[in-house]
Amino acid sequence: MTSDFPLFTLSDEHRAVREAVRAVCDAKVAPFAAEVDEQVRYPSEAAEALLAADFHAPHVPEEYGGAGADALATVLVIEEVARACVSASLIPAVNKLGSLPVQISGSEELKTRYLGALARGEGGFSYCLSEPDAGSDAVSMKTKAVREETSEGVFYVLNGVKRWITNAGESEFYTVMAVTDPEARSKGISAFVVEKSDEGVSFGAKEKKLGIKGSPTREVYLDNVRIPADRMIGAEGTGFATAMKTLDHTRVTIAAQAVGVAQGAVDYALDYAKQRQQFGRPIADFQGLQFMLADMGMKVEAARQLTYAAAGKSERGDADLTFFGAAAKCFASDVAMEVTTNAVQVLGGYGYTSDYPVERMMRDAKITQIYEGTNQVQRIVMARQLLAGVQSEL
Repeated sequence: MTSDFPLFTLSDEHRAVREAVRAVCDAKVAPFAAEVDEQVRYPSEAAEALLAADFHAPHVPEEYGGAGADALATVLVIEEVARACVSASLIPAVNKLGSLPVQISGSEELKTRYLGALARGEGGFSYCLSEPDAGSDAVSMKTKAVREETSEGVFYVLNGVKRWITNAGESEFYTVMAVTDPEARSKGISAFVVEKSDEGVSFGAKEKKLGIKGSPTREVYLDNVRIPADRMIGAEGTGFATAMKTLDHTRVTIAAQAVGVAQGAVDYALDYAKQRQQFGRPIADFQGLQFMLADMGMKVEAARQLTYAAAGKSERGDADLTFFGAAAKCFASDVAMEVTTNAVQVLGGYGYTSDYPVERMMRDAKITQIYEGTNQVQRIVMARQLLAGVQSEL
């Protein structure tokens, strides 16, 4: 079959996107990456630079004021930002994750209001699915939304706790999944847009994390948060289906993060190996190290091609997107963990210190194997797709 997204080459437009993002990142993101990690602070410089260049939420369609980037262009943005700073890459990645339910299932009014606000830079968008006792088993969530009819109109009152919410407190808007019918299991979950300014919304302390320290992860508390019914995303009871459809697409963006940080580690390790002298020669001359570098480059490129293939499937909405999204996320994140660990090894003792970026890259890479579904869950997803007879359309 023909494809608008060739697997093994990029169009001139996509190459231009990569070059533009890399230029922004080299100038305004990478120079602050170590400081952001050490000070455990939000990457404000990156946020401002990405907003100014319209890379903060490139996926938003043009009709709502966005850049209208296709899935592959969005992947390229996230990959290039992650190459410089994984914490900063969570700005475009989470803006897509949080707002995609609105884009997929929201009313035209919701799309105009919230996608427009996101495109204009009026606030980021976070995604609230996980809870203290409902991580991989999201159907077991306890957050509730109770319908309330008054003389003023129809409202929903939300109560509950959402955990592991990326960029919580920084984002202005939150897609929240809540139970509207406790007896209906997955078909009793609905999705809503909650605003940071809504009465009853508050946040827990920032989690103390191994990596991505510049991206705050906090609990979101919903204490009698009363919102109008028109902020429901899609019909009542369709929230879980929207959430799963969203993840099919956004797992590709996690794969892009993984490819980006892995490429950053390869780049640094290669440069170091050519300059570092031992036994009177650059260590790049030694075959043992060359084999390690070769494996690193080979696996990153394999992960990249799988990720780009998945991006094409995301754009087209192919029937096997669920398999490819899970495969790209799982494979690329496993590669990122291996490659960044090997980059530390290439640098030896220096790699183990924070004076060099590869130890940060290794710490940052780990989360890509965990969030948006652990890699164990991804393998379950892939196996179910294979057993159901879903075939590749490549």
